[in-house]
Amino acid sequence: MSSGAGKIVCVTGASGYIASWLVKLLLQRGYTVKASVRDPNDPRKTEHLRALDGAQERLQLFKANLLDEGSFDSVVDGCEGVFHTASPFYHDVKDPQAELLDPAVKGTLNVLTSCAKFPKIKRVVLTSSIAAVAYNGKPRTPEVVVDETWFSDPEFCRESKLWYVLSKTLAENAAWEVAKEKGIDMVAINPAMVIGPLLQPTLNTSAAAVLSLIKGSQTFPNATFGWVDVKDVANAHIQAFEIPSASGRYCLVERVAHYSEVVNILHNRYPSFQLPQKCADDKPYVPTYQVSKERAQSLGIEFIPLEVSLKETVESLKEKEFVSF
Repeated sequence: MSSGAGKIVCVTGASGYIASWLVKLLLQRGYTVKASVRDPNDPRKTEHLRALDGAQERLQLFKANLLDEGSFDSVVDGCEGVFHTASPFYHDVKDPQAELLDPAVKGTLNVLTSCAKFPKIKRVVLTSSIAAVAYNGKPRTPEVVVDETWFSDPEFCRESKLWYVLSKTLAENAAWEVAKEKGIDMVAINPAMVIGPLLQPTLNTSAAAVLSLIKGSQTFPNATFGWVDVKDVANAHIQAFEIPSASGRYCLVERVAHYSEVVNILHNRYPSFQLPQKCADDKPYVPTYQVSKERAQSLGIEFIPLEVSLKETVESLKEKEFVSF
């Protein structure tokens, strides 16, 4: 497993959900990891990283802010690979421009601008999202297959007030422009709703979606999402760096499922739970659609089934004392 022995890579936003798993797997593979966090002095952001196997020897923490130009220079200096995962993800936004759009877009530009200064960097792997792929107003129905050639439409996102989706769309678009302009070898990873065990002590947005279902919510949302396991997402990032022929974008979705199906899976696994029995509205269920797995499988990803990911999410939420049963 020591494919990374002697190699130095950087992970931005290292305290995040996907990034924490990425750091864990990189350390496991023998890499030295330069990790950026907003506040290295906040134990809730760093303790779980310092506790990882190999962290004492091969993890270096740096303070870097997405909005400070040049603040990533010292983090990416000396690296062969850069994993840019830092980007805000939450829902009840008061000021989308300041809270989501600026950090996502300017942060991505700052990181890539820093990368362009250091020719030793072989590849940048960008954590994008299915949000940057599937929201273009085209119908998504059971026979439709979404794939990497789809791009979300910023105008459609603005009109629909999908601010998080817009932030990821603009950030990825900007990243491709800069990468092309500056000759950076970049690969984008586009996961759907990411679930699975938590390494960090704080609750992340996608795990919170599962938590609300098991904590006595009366209804489930009338929404359909792609779902994917955090371990597969972290692994795909590493494969995208290690496989020389990897290029372009990779959608990561194990299954597209309506919330009603998620509730059913949870009910079958945990029959004693008080799970919501009715939908939040009376409209027809938002239809499912398909997402192509071909490119993901070319990275060697064999997806962990949704049932397993949900079970591990619930067990992890219990272990972290977000819920007791």
